[in-house]
Amino acid sequence: MIGMEQLGDEAQLVKRAVRGDDHALSTLLRSHYTLLYRYMLKVTMNKAMAEDLVQDTMLKAIEKIGTFRKQSKFSTWLISIATRRYIDEMRKQQREQKWQTQEQALQSIRFHAAMQQQEWPDALDVLGALSYEIRVPILLKYYYGYAYEEIASWLDIPVGTVKSRLHNGLKQLRKELNEDE
Repeated sequence: MIGMEQLGDEAQLVKRAVRGDDHALSTLLRSHYTLLYRYMLKVTMNKAMAEDLVQDTMLKAIEKIGTFRKQSKFSTWLISIATRRYIDEMRKQQREQKWQTQEQALQSIRFHAAMQQQEWPDALDVLGALSYEIRVPILLKYYYGYAYEEIASWLDIPVGTVKSRLHNGLKQLRKELNEDE
């Protein structure tokens, strides 16, 4: 438990740190390291990730100490930084996992085509690299021949958005296929 004297000392350290005193900032970060680490350990349930995020948080605190407005306790400010770093990391992992799943599915389709001795055109590789928001309209329009209005209705988007996605998607396909040549 932090006593009143220590709170006063912390307030002075924070003032000095905000003004650019590296020693004061170092003292603050060392004194809050354990609290922050225990918090991140509970949040992540992963020792290595907790350690990495605490280090990231400390670096971010060093970079941003000049923006600390003393509207909350220093520990609260650190925890808010750590929480945002954790959320960013989770989003990054979700994107990576989604990409990995898509890549594995594409590999499976390639393997199946090879087993049946079917040709796998380069265009399918490039098409597989597009986001589904662009890939689906391209397939529906140019492979299956559906009208803009039908595609818009199925995807629950405006006709203009379908046309835009088709235009942008074809540009990407052309660019990628021309780079491969």
